[in-house]
Amino acid sequence: MATTLTINGEQISVDAPPDMPLLWVLRDVIGLTGTKFGCGIAQCGACTVHVDGKPVRSCVLPVAAARDRPITTIEGIGATQAGARVQKAWLDLEVVQCGYCQSGQIMAAAALLATTPTPDDSDIDAAMAGNICRCGTYVRIRAAIRQAASGRQS
Repeated sequence: MATTLTINGEQISVDAPPDMPLLWVLRDVIGLTGTKFGCGIAQCGACTVHVDGKPVRSCVLPVAAARDRPITTIEGIGATQAGARVQKAWLDLEVVQCGYCQSGQIMAAAALLATTPTPDDSDIDAAMAGNICRCGTYVRIRAAIRQAASGRQS
């Protein structure tokens, strides 16, 4: 069944079953592979995208639930003010180790800064809870969020 989605500001028509997870539509149907599959049960955060500006786990969201709602993926987050600051801070502080979880981490951090421009530690903890990094880059992730919030660049 054809569905029209608005992804990164662009309308895209896809032929996918309405119950297909958005993650697989993004990756396999459209070819936007920056959003990663991690656990498949919405627990790790690797598949995080924004729907209506809010972070959601795309591995459990049926594509039909995303219809008529703007979707932003890691490929498009740099076009937003918060996303651009987060991506710059990630690079400045060399947050990435293996990189697998980082698109989900960046999406969660950008959503946080879009709604809470100067987060404190409890805001950061709440926003990033459930985004798992097997390499343990949490200290650098927190530092990058603080840098992006402050607007300073290294």
